Amino acid sequence: MTALKDILMRQIRAQGPISIAEYMTQCLLHPRHGYYTTRDPFGARGDFTTAPEISQMFGEMLGLLVAQVWLDQGRPAPFTLAELGPGRGTLMADILRATEQVEGFHQALRLHLVEASPVLRDIQTTRLRAYEPQFHDTADTLPEHPLFVIANEFFDALPIRQFLRTETGWAERMVGCDGADLCFGLSPETHPAQLAHRLDNTQPGHMVEICPAIAPIIAALRARILAHGGLALIIDYGDWRSRGDTLQALRGQSYDDPLAHPGESDLSAHVDFEALALTAAPLEATNMTPQGVLLERIGITARAKALANRLTGDALEAHVAAHRRLTHPQEMGHLFKSLALYPPTAPAPPGFDA
Repeated sequence: MTALKDILMRQIRAQGPISIAEYMTQCLLHPRHGYYTTRDPFGARGDFTTAPEISQMFGEMLGLLVAQVWLDQGRPAPFTLAELGPGRGTLMADILRATEQVEGFHQALRLHLVEASPVLRDIQTTRLRAYEPQFHDTADTLPEHPLFVIANEFFDALPIRQFLRTETGWAERMVGCDGADLCFGLSPETHPAQLAHRLDNTQPGHMVEICPAIAPIIAALRARILAHGGLALIIDYGDWRSRGDTLQALRGQSYDDPLAHPGESDLSAHVDFEALALTAAPLEATNMTPQGVLLERIGITARAKALANRLTGDALEAHVAAHRRLTHPQEMGHLFKSLALYPPTAPAPPGFDA
């Protein structure tokens, strides 16, 4: 039994079952036993690998996209360049390197990172020290400046609530105890207002997930982008509308039972892109676009060919495999989706059909 499992079992026995959202929050961010507060989860020695760790091309392409939007919006200065959940700082380092030759961009940017993990903050500080990053616990403390923000695999880690459709309403999925183990159960029937619109597109037995944390985060980004200009570029795995149980756990780079090792496995869920777009209004939202399609539209294949000219042998094979992994429909190219939010008066970002 993990240390956190013991804590959760005692809490549930004393106070009753907890929501999936509370369970995820404790598992990921408990101050002493949380998954993100106690380790670096990325890369070959971690539990998962994100796109920036696969190839520098990912960050380079996104950096040039952000820089073009900055140019299209009149080169605002100063402006906030921010990342939500920056991991090991790899994506931001690649973005900054790719934009070094964009006249005025680096002189105008102020780097801000929204990061909850003390372990990852230390890594980000080391990697990005030259840009003097400022750290935030939440997005609502970002500066009141034009805001250009990237969120890659950020929203999938936010706590969700799960609801099972009944004949006349919903029952919330909860985490309780069964002997010495954690188990799933259902609350009495409820009628949450935020799910009223889902009664028309679901049937009894369908599972729907909502993410309460989306609203305050998007509200903070929306306020700054509406007032001052900018862009929110979101890339994550998910789909346009939530349906089904997507809660998953990764431990040792393998799938795990979400209840088996609290605090020692990564928990995530698919992102509801419709919820992001609706919450962001009146910002404009592009069409949800597969990651591979976006990367191809903004030039990743040309960049891949240029880099390939310098490589041979195993390095070339690894490079070709990385390009495929990022873009191919049977790999990350279709599983991961992208969405851009921008001011109603601004041109649409490159790579999207708005």
